[in-house]
Amino acid sequence: MEEENGHESGCRVRDGLRGGRQSGGKHYETDGIYFFTARGKDFCRELLADGRVQILGYTKYKEMIRLSAKAEPAPEEEQQRWIDAIFREQPYLANVYPGDTREIGIVFVIRRAEIEYFNLGVRPIFRETYSMGGQKTARKGYWITDACVGCGICAKHCPQGCIEEGEPFIIQQEHCLHCGSCLEHCPAGAVQRRDAAVP
Repeated sequence: MEEENGHESGCRVRDGLRGGRQSGGKHYETDGIYFFTARGKDFCRELLADGRVQILGYTKYKEMIRLSAKAEPAPEEEQQRWIDAIFREQPYLANVYPGDTREIGIVFVIRRAEIEYFNLGVRPIFRETYSMGGQKTARKGYWITDACVGCGICAKHCPQGCIEEGEPFIIQQEHCLHCGSCLEHCPAGAVQRRDAAVP
């Protein structure tokens, strides 16, 4: 993935592998994120075919924000408005697409997304998931079922110490690495993936 000012954008490429794409031409509104690319680029073809993107941001404090979404072309009647806004806010683009050559561009918009925040610079780590535009968020990580026998082996093997004693033991989801150590070490088989069952 390419990085630009702590941000990178990704899109699924034709062979099914993740590929890095950089889009510095962005504009932010309260209801969406708009970005510019040229219609002839592979990035544009990939977006038109699939639409899935991820935008990653990093800080020097070991924080990461990952936005996962599906982008779609902005409505045709709004294209010029968003192109003008992006070029006004990102003046360097006039050097890349001088004069009328910007007409080769297309603006995509992200209106619904899952946003994940991770802070690996604190102990225990901290994570949260947010929804933008009503996007459904994925259930990730692990939970401990009523099959727990209270042996505490899961807690001993948790790298972040985020499993609390109880009946059953409880994983503090906001501090869980999602590493699976608890699942691998539980002798009772009481740990399950959260995407496989409802805790």
